[in-house]
Amino acid sequence: MKTIIPPIKSQGIKTKLVLWIKDVTPKVNGKWVEPFLGTGVVAFNSGFKKAILNDANPHIINFYRGIQENKITAPLMRQYLETEGRLLSKADDNGYEHYRKIRDRFNKKFSSYDFIFLSRAGFNGMMRFGKKGNWNIPFCKKPDRFAQAYVTKIVNQVSVVSKIIKPEPDWVFYNKSFAEIIPLATKEDILYCDPPYFGRYVDYYNGWTEEDEELLFNLLSETKAKFILSTWHHNDWRQNEMIGKLWSKFNIVTKDHFYHSGGNIENRRTIVEALVCNFDLGNIEDHNHGQKEKVKTEQLALQLI
Repeated sequence: MKTIIPPIKSQGIKTKLVLWIKDVTPKVNGKWVEPFLGTGVVAFNSGFKKAILNDANPHIINFYRGIQENKITAPLMRQYLETEGRLLSKADDNGYEHYRKIRDRFNKKFSSYDFIFLSRAGFNGMMRFGKKGNWNIPFCKKPDRFAQAYVTKIVNQVSVVSKIIKPEPDWVFYNKSFAEIIPLATKEDILYCDPPYFGRYVDYYNGWTEEDEELLFNLLSETKAKFILSTWHHNDWRQNEMIGKLWSKFNIVTKDHFYHSGGNIENRRTIVEALVCNFDLGNIEDHNHGQKEKVKTEQLALQLI
């Protein structure tokens, strides 16, 4: 099954880990509850008909609410991106002049359309905001960024997501603290948490501290819902100290993954991802679940050629 890609682009997106997460997800009769929505890629691929979705970043929530309320549509997105893309390609300073114009306009009016423009034209797919909530990522220095094929790709993503997002009360979007969302989950629900990775180079709307990690641990320890937590386990240099300090009391499975992100070379290497769960994982392999089956399939395909 093809993975649904959301129109918002951000570092750390779980696109390549969606199938692994879905394999681990138990069958429940309730809702999908996600306190750290991010791009929305896991939620949109979850298959759930009812969801509680939250993020501390108001621009993410406003964007998906806009789609939900039909204020943001595929035709309107095409019109916007084609117009701004032409202006970007002709702007002075190799396009930077128009990028700054959109950035300054967004920082005053917070248009969801401008938000998509910036998330797609910002340097290295990063999403970072200042203390006042202003966008402060530099331009990717590609004045022809919004070529026709790229615009069509984004427009198609908006179209697909618009067919998945259900109207309230089935899908409810919040812009609150994760601490207000986790207690909403019942024993019939599944909680999926993808918080900022403690100790890693992360860009998050309002930061992430050890106190935040401990609060998350306490809330998940108390929840009646089944939960899955995404975090990092270790890389070539160091271990995630929170695994031993907090999360090791739960079941953990890991997977090799590569992130091409961040300004430091340390963050451009393989990292071992971890899923922490409060339920029995059954036949899920402890490490690199599904990789053996993938290798066998590839070998069979080669033999048939």
